[in-house]
Amino acid sequence: MEHIKNYHSVTLDRDGKQIVIEGPVAPEIISQYTMHSDLDAFRRPKDQQEALVEIASLPEGRIILARDGMTIVGYVTFHYPDEMERWSEGNMEDLIELGAIEVANDYRGLGLGKSLIRLAFQDGQLENVIVFTTEYYWHWDLQRSGLNVWQYRQMMEDLMKSVDMVWYATDDPEICSHPANCLMVRVGKDVSLESIEKFDHLRFRQRFMY
Repeated sequence: MEHIKNYHSVTLDRDGKQIVIEGPVAPEIISQYTMHSDLDAFRRPKDQQEALVEIASLPEGRIILARDGMTIVGYVTFHYPDEMERWSEGNMEDLIELGAIEVANDYRGLGLGKSLIRLAFQDGQLENVIVFTTEYYWHWDLQRSGLNVWQYRQMMEDLMKSVDMVWYATDDPEICSHPANCLMVRVGKDVSLESIEKFDHLRFRQRFMY
């Protein structure tokens, strides 16, 4: 299938900072930037930058960045689900995971998260795929955010709703392991009924729940 990647950029004036939101960004461009030292939620900043380059090189992969000058201060990733997760079992070409989303501490509260994911959906370039994200409370920065688990869950849900992602039920054990975890999904208007049904079967292994 065709993975549509239309580059867009917008400059935001936030607290006197000129923040560029851009993407999907090519791997060779990502390599030219510097990663902010606070972007360490998943791995060391340099290692995470290498992971972004790798994802951007994938046919389906896309990286949306927020940068202050030449410094990456936020990002969101889109890619096929990990082969170790149930979401890959259907071998669906039109199922894309909204994976990591991270904003450096000094740049939080500026609306960069919403700007990042909204730019990703511009021009209907994700209308031919199902986009999903799995939210796990153990990935959330509760300590530095000052939020409790339910406040953080609401923040993430509001963020995903800004691009019309909605809560979907599932019997996935990891998601079901804590009530704050959730599955959020957006089905593009050009996705076939066959793919929607295939995804529904991935959501539920216990058929009596489906």
